[in-house]
Amino acid sequence: MIFPIGDDQVKGGYFPIFSYGFILLNCIVFFLEMQQLGISEAHYEEFLNTYGAIPAEITNGQDYFTLFTSMFLHAGWAHIIGNMLFLWIFADNIEATIGNIPFLFFYLLGGLAAHAGHIFFNMDSTIVTVGASGAISAVMGAYLVMFPSSRIKMLFLIFPFHIPAFLFLGFWIWEQFMGVGQVSAEGGGVAWWAHIGGFVFGVLGGLYYRSAGYLRKESTEYA
Repeated sequence: MIFPIGDDQVKGGYFPIFSYGFILLNCIVFFLEMQQLGISEAHYEEFLNTYGAIPAEITNGQDYFTLFTSMFLHAGWAHIIGNMLFLWIFADNIEATIGNIPFLFFYLLGGLAAHAGHIFFNMDSTIVTVGASGAISAVMGAYLVMFPSSRIKMLFLIFPFHIPAFLFLGFWIWEQFMGVGQVSAEGGGVAWWAHIGGFVFGVLGGLYYRSAGYLRKESTEYA
């Protein structure tokens, strides 16, 4: 298996308090989820259905708060570990460069853009949507524009190697387009359009931050 484990870090800049804070918050919420599962599977399902986003309910004007709460829920260990790994790798450079409060709004708006992409193509769906991957996709989109030449450290078995960010992220978004329409037999699956919607938002955000001169600051030098 090949997977990313790190990247080039920018020098100085803002301390990525929200990047690390979101990781901590996601882990705390996942612990609460596991507590519900420990009580019973019914409690766990009720928890997800209460705080996860259901497109049909959103389009009917219900439970808008779940557009935010669902960003911090995950459907299992593999889901949260993968998302937190990507958040750990890509978010800190963005926050260090654009600042703490701008990153907070960027991340949350990226999550909303991801929801918009998913809901637009699944308006009548009653399948609950959970996960931070939409907001993280926005971070990755911005990273592609802002740090295309950054080296992503990969691990193959026990052998590390590096590839440019534009190759890794370009392949990743290609996978999302290839995955559109793939749904599991149980009626669930990956919210591909959420990933795409978040990524597009992130690319647009990255273009804005480049044009606004953020990358000319001292904080964007590699350490």
